[in-house]
Amino acid sequence: MTDRRDDGRPPGGRPSRPRPPWPRRPAPRPGSRPAAAARPREEGGDGPTVLYGWHPVVQALGNAQRGLHRLLATENAAARLEAEFGGAVRITPELVRPSDIGRLLGPDAVHQGLYLEAEPLPAPGLDDLPADALLLALDQITDPHNVGAIVRTAAAFGVAGIVTTARHAPGATGVLAKSASGGLEHVPFVTVRNLAEALIELGERGFTRVGLDSDAPESLDALTVARPLVIVLGAEGKGLRERTRGCCDVLARIPFSGAIRSLNVSNAAAITLYALGRKRD
Repeated sequence: MTDRRDDGRPPGGRPSRPRPPWPRRPAPRPGSRPAAAARPREEGGDGPTVLYGWHPVVQALGNAQRGLHRLLATENAAARLEAEFGGAVRITPELVRPSDIGRLLGPDAVHQGLYLEAEPLPAPGLDDLPADALLLALDQITDPHNVGAIVRTAAAFGVAGIVTTARHAPGATGVLAKSASGGLEHVPFVTVRNLAEALIELGERGFTRVGLDSDAPESLDALTVARPLVIVLGAEGKGLRERTRGCCDVLARIPFSGAIRSLNVSNAAAITLYALGRKRD
């Protein structure tokens, strides 16, 4: 289904389908703040997880492990949800105007008429991961757009978990969740205190630790890998920290053939997962 920037209403008038059975929330009086006007926390913390946009919200509503607090929807978006779930939406939405959600998220958020406050998903520990898992480890990648895109790619390639630290990492909410396009419901974050110590532990459990480094002498083409496997990615510009590099079994680079010798970290993650997945298969 193609994403739409507004609340999904087709040009030229109102949709012909019947209105959903949920009541519309009263419009705020002039000069007053709507009930949903307090801006949510985008960086995680003690507040609820904020999800917006069609794919993140639909995937969360379909995930029984995701506790739900509050759903705001435009009339048209609510009708789309009713059709998507056959009328059995897990939480009754509050009908609002698109501008009400826009005030919550800011003018640049592509919310498509949907805003959900939910519980964070259960976070597994390293011991909970499958013995033959394929993992990603993120070394201080702080841009929520990049991390969200990595989560989406990880969901597409069957990654069992993403290892990251509590500090120097964005919260699994807001912009990150939108960029993940529903991937948060399928790939859990494994939050550790120290990434190097986590890599050491994974190595002791038999994981091959492959660090991606644009200056590495080894090419991805030359690697022979088997699960369990963890691919370690560093932040753009800084790359892998020295101690993180020292905890990898091998450092490898993407074999570029053109004038540009580096990629966005989310693109690099996709190429690496594809390349190593093909060799494993």
